[in-house]
Amino acid sequence: MPLPHHVPLAEQTRDGLVESIHYGSLIALGPAGENPDSPVKLSAGDPDAPFYPRSSLKPLQAVALLRAGLTLGQDLLALTAASHSGAAMHQDGTRRILELHGLDETALANSTDLPYGVAEREAWLRAGNGPTQVAQNCSGKHASMAAVCTINGWPVEGYLHPEHPLQVLVRETVTELTGEGPAVVSTDGCGTPLFAHSLRGMARAYGLLASAAPETPEGQVAHAMRAFPEMVAGEGRDVTAMMRAVPGLLAKDGFEGLQLIGLADGTGIAIKISDGGDRARLPVTVRVLAELGVFNEPGVDAGALASLDIPPVLGGGKPVGVLRAADFLSEPVPAPAADFQTTN
Repeated sequence: MPLPHHVPLAEQTRDGLVESIHYGSLIALGPAGENPDSPVKLSAGDPDAPFYPRSSLKPLQAVALLRAGLTLGQDLLALTAASHSGAAMHQDGTRRILELHGLDETALANSTDLPYGVAEREAWLRAGNGPTQVAQNCSGKHASMAAVCTINGWPVEGYLHPEHPLQVLVRETVTELTGEGPAVVSTDGCGTPLFAHSLRGMARAYGLLASAAPETPEGQVAHAMRAFPEMVAGEGRDVTAMMRAVPGLLAKDGFEGLQLIGLADGTGIAIKISDGGDRARLPVTVRVLAELGVFNEPGVDAGALASLDIPPVLGGGKPVGVLRAADFLSEPVPAPAADFQTTN
């Protein structure tokens, strides 16, 4: 598969000299409706190249679980779509999902890990704890996947197999929401089947979720995430802060430099930092939101949104440079790739 044609998205300067550059691609699409070829608001790089959305797939997976009969309170539904920090509320929420469906921690098939949040991980280690499945950042999703199996009479054991009825439904749902069949199927870090899609397809999906009617599965997932942003990530996490700062904004990050956003009007945004470096994600995201006029919308906490940018580059303890978004908007807007597998 050919390498994507990424472009410079962020640059770090030190005393006026560019010290390092982060390449990547991005796209912002206008409201999709039923049309997979949504209008492009801005774009850079190669938004039609397939990539692994990693944890940004979780809200789409949660839609599939609701379609399969999952019923949860909003806090636990937000946890289902989460890459949580591993705080007590996240671990307790995972256990609550299991207990509501007559299950315990032995039903989980995700990998073990320490809490993802820095403060949560340090406190966990000080208490003498090690890696567990409940502490791992995907445990809410896995608890809900196991729960859906009990609801439908499907075997809980083996629920991660790509041909398990649950994963077949997830794949069909992701294909529908992105308007694309997966270019490649792999396995995510937690063990869940992982589908490669384009930034264009993922932006379309987030736009659909963010603007969906409240009673639909898509709308229920989006509303739960916005109502309980602390369950989607955690205190001190930028995804949680973004959803608090912008009314109607839906946000989810993912490993390897990913940011997905849906705005209330149906605009979808997808950003990929090619080297997987997370530090470049926020400056680029803030720049895109600024270009789309989000800072000027009613009810937006512009100060909180602007503060999400990372701290300055230091020399001797004093600011000598900055990591900032590059001039990526000078790139031409590409048309949809003719050879990418799409669905209507």
